[in-house]
Amino acid sequence: MRLERGRRASLALTLNFVAFAFALSAVTTSYWCEGTRKVAKPFCTGPPMKVKQWFCIRFNSSNINDSRLVQYIFETGEEKFLLRKFHAGIFFSCEQAADMNGFDCRDFSEIAPEHERGVLWLCIVAESLYLTLLFTGGALMTLEQCSCFSVMNKLKLSAFAAMCTALSGLCGMLAHMMFTTIFQLAVAIGPEDWRPKTWDYSWSYVLAWGSFGTCMGSAVTALNRYTKTIIEFKYKRRNIEKNLMVKQKMIELDLPEQMWDMYLTSVPADAEAPPELLVNGHKPSTGTTTFADFRS
Repeated sequence: MRLERGRRASLALTLNFVAFAFALSAVTTSYWCEGTRKVAKPFCTGPPMKVKQWFCIRFNSSNINDSRLVQYIFETGEEKFLLRKFHAGIFFSCEQAADMNGFDCRDFSEIAPEHERGVLWLCIVAESLYLTLLFTGGALMTLEQCSCFSVMNKLKLSAFAAMCTALSGLCGMLAHMMFTTIFQLAVAIGPEDWRPKTWDYSWSYVLAWGSFGTCMGSAVTALNRYTKTIIEFKYKRRNIEKNLMVKQKMIELDLPEQMWDMYLTSVPADAEAPPELLVNGHKPSTGTTTFADFRS
């Protein structure tokens, strides 16, 4: 039984560690959502090149200041537009640069609708509480593994660890839902120079919800271990009280101490049925009483 409790404690601690790693990776990255933006190609600058620059538009003549020359471009229709990749997170939104090399980033608070920026700050606070409570629960579970604490102190640490982990999961769920709502509103009514053409959730978003799932798994495992230990203690206490009641009855009947020792060695510890008392070494009859007539 002790080995089983140790395995449950190790499982809860492992799930907590995985949840914290997933949450920290998700919060510190900006790949919650990614997609593409349709933008007009800029005009090419600098001297003409032998290889055509597909990310910008170049006139037929490099001397664009000469009004006597007719300037025209070869791109038509969709060729005049460019699809730039972008990815966004809680803190930053990054978009491919004009030359398609690298990304230019800006604060996500600048992109979120003005009337939703308060919700964005609540989302950040909830994510911070999520990480803090999750770390606290893991620290308490680690302390519980130390052999320097008594059984009751370990139970208290297990209860507080389960409570902190469960509360952190609720904060994380609220934070993820708030970010989802804010991002969808930014797509619909956000700045014109940011609205994406296509978008979808990315790997950081999956990590965030995976962290929530493992966090709740850790909380349920820790709480289950705590309640199971409490039930075992109550069961043992009930058996001890039952044994003490039987001993008290034996003392009242002035039975010898050897009867009590025989009772302890004969009755199993996990017996649920109340033991039967022996009177003068014999089991009393529970049936009908029979009288014999000796008058003859």
